[in-house]
Amino acid sequence: MHSPKTISAIRFLFFPFAFLYGIVIHIRNFLFDKKVLKSNHFSTPTICVGNLSVGGTGKTPMTEMLLSFFEKKYKTATLSRGYKRKTKGFLIANENTTALEIGDEPMQFHQNFPQAIVSVCEDRSFAIQQLEQHPNKPDLIILDDAMQHRKVTADCHILLSDYSNLYVNDFFLPVGSLRDQRSSADRANIIVVTKCPSNLGLGEKKSIEKKIKLLPNQQLFFSSISYGTPYNIFTKEEFNISQNDMVIAIAGIANPQPYFDYVDRLTENTEKVALTDHYEFSEQNIFDLFSKHKKVGKKEDIVYLVTEKDAVKIHSYQQVFINLSARIYVLPINCVILYNESDNFYRKIIAALDNIDN
Repeated sequence: MHSPKTISAIRFLFFPFAFLYGIVIHIRNFLFDKKVLKSNHFSTPTICVGNLSVGGTGKTPMTEMLLSFFEKKYKTATLSRGYKRKTKGFLIANENTTALEIGDEPMQFHQNFPQAIVSVCEDRSFAIQQLEQHPNKPDLIILDDAMQHRKVTADCHILLSDYSNLYVNDFFLPVGSLRDQRSSADRANIIVVTKCPSNLGLGEKKSIEKKIKLLPNQQLFFSSISYGTPYNIFTKEEFNISQNDMVIAIAGIANPQPYFDYVDRLTENTEKVALTDHYEFSEQNIFDLFSKHKKVGKKEDIVYLVTEKDAVKIHSYQQVFINLSARIYVLPINCVILYNESDNFYRKIIAALDNIDN
């Protein structure tokens, strides 16, 4: 663990690079603002979910919350880049699709919302054109992680900022975690402070509101993470973890700390394994990873717990887990809007989608 002085010195050394990166970002945004660089708006209503920083701000739970709400009334599509997929170009998920083809997060959308049209493409503008020409044309498109993709002008921009690292206090990479300038928040219709404590006090809420300084047309919401009951990755059978269970918690996500903190509250006997974000599982590394932890306790006493994002990649390796006699469960996650503001949240979105059928 580096001392505060060491961290300050490292940041000072990287400041010139962050300054140059910031100049490039400002120039790019200026060219889009002045319409030198073209941005396309489409007839199909679009919601953009994004952030200004690298790392986990809760885009996937937010996108799933939107899917859960809107797919009840509208034929809804998601459009993602498909990070770390082994394919290229425009793809729509089907019953035979794997995470290798579309990426882990889109695969999670596909498994949890089989009625949704889950698509991936590096070129968002081209992809929307393809969706609009598709026989199963969607009524609504949710753009996942698209705040920086200014070639598309969405009808509603939802900007997410982590409670523990607000964008207003952050700085450009590599000194901070910003990949876009703070003023890009002005493009948002809605700003959501994510991963808040579920009991966030009104005093702290007001303090954050003052820091963010909303524009007249913007609205600020607060959300927290809610975890469901773990379920077996293969049988879907639910399992309630007790204080006596030995849990090996594995996470290949950007910010695993909230996940690990929650597991610590379930049982006193935990071992945590933090993998890189979008970790690529294989038969060999699964065998190595899970065999390594057998020595922690009796094999039959160990409960392996993974995130939903990792589960979609592990699912195809069922035989490996049978050979290891490993009990592996998934911890589901949900986004919850705080202060009973859910209705206002969705009203604000629908108001921005003036071309959607109400």
